[in-house]
Amino acid sequence: MITEHNITSHELIGLHAQITDSSNSQIIGLNGTITDETKSMIIMNTKNGTKMIVKSNNNWKFTVDGKEIILNGTQIAKRSFDRIGGRAWHQTLD
Repeated sequence: MITEHNITSHELIGLHAQITDSSNSQIIGLNGTITDETKSMIIMNTKNGTKMIVKSNNNWKFTVDGKEIILNGTQIAKRSFDRIGGRAWHQTLD
């Protein structure tokens, strides 16, 4: 089960995500459902189609069990099976 404490150790596919901060100001606020992920990219379905976004240049907001979790992209810039067992910094918004 994905929680705010172990989200970095799980697959992100199927989660709803939003970019909250980015080196590219044009994609701040972009949101959708993650359909795939690679070591350095997240692929998500948005209202404007499928987008491929670099993980490490962005802060990502996920909602899990009603809590919003913001992760720096560098903490998830690995393949999902490489993240298992690792702990990354995260911030919970109340």
